[in-house]
Amino acid sequence: MALTETLHIDTVSAGRRHVEAVMPITSDVLQPHGYLHGGATIALLETVASIGAEQSTDFERERPFGVDVRVRHRKGGKKGLLRGVADLDREEVSERTGAVKQYWNVAAYDEAGDVVSDGVIMTKIVPLAHLEAKGEAGA
Repeated sequence: MALTETLHIDTVSAGRRHVEAVMPITSDVLQPHGYLHGGATIALLETVASIGAEQSTDFERERPFGVDVRVRHRKGGKKGLLRGVADLDREEVSERTGAVKQYWNVAAYDEAGDVVSDGVIMTKIVPLAHLEAKGEAGA
């Protein structure tokens, strides 16, 4: 079972520059003291950034990866629906490998529209030829 299924993350919209998904706050994603676990929130935010990266990936030639997560938690949550949003800020192409780094501004909102967590997630779209040269074919 994929993590998105485990966390009940549903994609609302997916484009090359903007992605939205929702995740219910259930007992499964609470930390021991009854509040939304920050790791679950980060999983939602990395999911929306990764879906965005997938929209620009040619799977015949490339693979997308999440490579850096910088998220700040601003507000707790106990119930309701969490909405994750990712907006592409910029891309950088590596002259050496041909990989494309993408910087996604991400935020998770509660049902009142308040920011629960926000930050930046970097993804990288890597040519299969580069992965094969590193001995990571099939990755």
